[in-house]
Amino acid sequence: MTFDSARFQQAIARFDAANGADPNRESWQGIEHPKELLYSQRMTGWLERFAPDASEALRLAVAAQHICRWTIARGDFPEGKAGYKEWRTTLARFHAETAGAILVEVGYDTETVRRVQRLIRKEQLKRDAEAQCLEDVACLVFLESYFADFAQKHDEAKLVDILQKTWKKMSPAGHAAALELALPEGARALVEKALA
Repeated sequence: MTFDSARFQQAIARFDAANGADPNRESWQGIEHPKELLYSQRMTGWLERFAPDASEALRLAVAAQHICRWTIARGDFPEGKAGYKEWRTTLARFHAETAGAILVEVGYDTETVRRVQRLIRKEQLKRDAEAQCLEDVACLVFLESYFADFAQKHDEAKLVDILQKTWKKMSPAGHAAALELALPEGARALVEKALA
């Protein structure tokens, strides 16, 4: 890393501490983890695999993508597509503001803070290569770590629709990485059906 490693590590530690307060737990490899801390670690791990030369701003945005997500519940918004979109928009703003406040506190300049916030909000997706990279990483994390469990709660038609929408959000490089995933047999069959 060519950037200020100490400041970067301080920011990541602050993000991890915030996400470590998540009351929701997820078991992985026999160990209970705060849900959003594990998500952040998975995002960071995938970024290292997918874009090892990622910029400092992109690394920060990936680590803070879901920071303190549990504090804004889906149930606080109306049912249906409009309510879901409102929830997601509110979350994106909240994640960007929360991450930005931490970055200011650890000494980042205004330009970097704003760049990280734009990436977290995924502004100019498809036109901004780093925002697209973040979206690819989020989709890969979903497919690898969350889709199999998600698939058990929904019918096939909905799952195929979600997979097709996920695929549209990804870049060709993201598609290539997704096709290399070692998915469970049922999940793999659903992906193949969605792409057929």
